Amino acid sequence: MYIAANPVNLAIFQTGRIVGRDDDSQHFGIIESVQIDTDAENGDYLTVKGRFLMCLLERRIINPTLSITADTAYSDIVRNTVTLNAIQNDNRRIPGLSLGTVSGDCWEQTATLQVSYANLMEWVYTICEKIGGTANIRLVKDVGETYKMVLDLSEGTDRSLTQDTEPHIIFSDAYSNLLSFSYASDSAVTRNFAYIYGHGEGSERKHTTYCVGDEPAYLSRYEMYVDAKDISEEEQVEGETVPIPEEKYIELLKTRGSEKLVDPKTASESEIAADSTQYVYNRDYYAGDYVTVEHKRFGMIQPKVQLIGMIEAFDQNGRSLTPTFRKE
Repeated sequence: MYIAANPVNLAIFQTGRIVGRDDDSQHFGIIESVQIDTDAENGDYLTVKGRFLMCLLERRIINPTLSITADTAYSDIVRNTVTLNAIQNDNRRIPGLSLGTVSGDCWEQTATLQVSYANLMEWVYTICEKIGGTANIRLVKDVGETYKMVLDLSEGTDRSLTQDTEPHIIFSDAYSNLLSFSYASDSAVTRNFAYIYGHGEGSERKHTTYCVGDEPAYLSRYEMYVDAKDISEEEQVEGETVPIPEEKYIELLKTRGSEKLVDPKTASESEIAADSTQYVYNRDYYAGDYVTVEHKRFGMIQPKVQLIGMIEAFDQNGRSLTPTFRKE
């Protein structure tokens, strides 16, 4: 946000403060950076930057080791992990944070996994990307004029051209709601077949392989090595250390391998019309939804991409929207 610098604004916009908007009850941010620039000709301005409240989870890591050896819903895995690392422990507790709602079939998918010392926010986002879910921390009124933060897990709505249930959301130069567009593709980073090695030494190391669907071959095969020595062969059960059965350990290795595969790299950047009356952000579509992006002049179309974030900027030129997309 780019606003005039004066004593009132300097007192209001301080790092660490939570901010929101009257027209959005779901998304709240925290101020992380404040910069003041003075200019005798153009005046004095504040540049205020921050992120959504999910960034608070970036301040924690997953410690001790999380080991899930029985098929467990992703919703339970994420909620339990956040509870253990950011809610339950006094010194590590994020004040005011609690668990909220869960919605969407994607969170009912089950998995086994083991993870140690990963950044909590990055790990949650990795799970979201894997299953197509979204995570958000919002403010809700608690007692009197006090508020608490709640972590919601949800699934975006498909508003793309690939479905016929919801009204389509299409950003296109043909509709004059796509102000700028760039697209790049790079297959060199692809890794689609993983050799995963866990505990042990030399030929005795426990190992397996992982790929999605049919095993790739010939020039379509991009191999990678995954060092998973950190995956323990033991777990805590009711306070006792017990060995993990080999078949369950192999499943943990496969899960780790699935997390390391890399799809062909595609990147697209867009700026969409903030004042469009055709589609209004946070009314007709929301972060987490699936939409369609196309550039008719070049015959390019991304039929189904997920809107995983929206940068809203306010400056002397008005309001601008820069979406962050993830291709499905």
